[in-house]
Amino acid sequence: MQSYSQVISSEDRLIDNFNRQYFYLRLSITDVCNFKCNYCLPDGYQPPSHKQRFLSVMEIERLVRAFAQLGTEKVRITGGEPTLRKDFLAIVEAIRKQPRIKKIALTTNGYRMAKDVADWRAAGVDSINVSIDSLDPRLFQLITGENKLIEILQGIERAFAVGYDKVKVNAVLMKNLNAQGFETFLHWIKDQPIQMRFIELMQTGDMDHFFAKHHLSGAILKQKLLASGWQLQAKHHTDGPAQVFKHHEYVGEIGLIMPYEKDFCASCNRLRVSALGKLHLCLFGEAGIDIRQWLQDDNQQFELQQQLIEALQGKREHHFLHQGDSGVRNHLASIGG
Repeated sequence: MQSYSQVISSEDRLIDNFNRQYFYLRLSITDVCNFKCNYCLPDGYQPPSHKQRFLSVMEIERLVRAFAQLGTEKVRITGGEPTLRKDFLAIVEAIRKQPRIKKIALTTNGYRMAKDVADWRAAGVDSINVSIDSLDPRLFQLITGENKLIEILQGIERAFAVGYDKVKVNAVLMKNLNAQGFETFLHWIKDQPIQMRFIELMQTGDMDHFFAKHHLSGAILKQKLLASGWQLQAKHHTDGPAQVFKHHEYVGEIGLIMPYEKDFCASCNRLRVSALGKLHLCLFGEAGIDIRQWLQDDNQQFELQQQLIEALQGKREHHFLHQGDSGVRNHLASIGG
């Protein structure tokens, strides 16, 4: 049998037909979430009728090893809410074992942050993105279905206390709902190292009416920032899709994620794997390619890497959100957004 140390040539990389190289893996470890955000899971998580078996720690270790040997340098752990898994720290530690993975990031709703963030850091989480859609507790509860804002803000303070030098905060800014909080967020980051990331609301199959009512173009925010002296920053090759802006009067930063902007997909550098072991070449469009059968044994690494390379050749040049086509994606919780 082929040992996993005798795998694909070191020259092989995850490069698609449009010469985009993939350095970044977004790995969902559960699709379960304990929040009920109105733009994602307004009715809360609804478990399927059949029992699901999410990727095990060992399957995740094999998956990340294969990606790392093909040039992946960054792994973002997502959900659902990833910290709901009892073996969450073991998953982080398994990813940390891979020397070619330079950064482990976590996206969380922050509900366990104040209590557990020190353990996350000790296990190997390098950076944290926490979702806060409003700094008004009542509006936060209206959007998320949970009265947890104060605890999450305490979690951010705790993150700084245990050694994180920056925390990224995600907000889906929506007209007729929380868009008026834009200036409040700006004031909040004036004197602290928070990258405030505004994510443009994306249309999904279950949310057509909601999208029509609340979509706010990120281009409007971008023009507002540029007119106020914010300056666009250069990207690192492992950075996500956010356009990051800095201002000399602010300690914090602003990030804009604008999937409807022209050429948004031209700099794509990330692939997704779901908690059930499906490879997703795009957040929108396809149902995923089942690669779990190649995660069952260390000696399958060569076949797994071949599958990843071959699958990538089917990646499209861009999504079709601008045409109102979100493909089969009914909501984003299933593959971590």
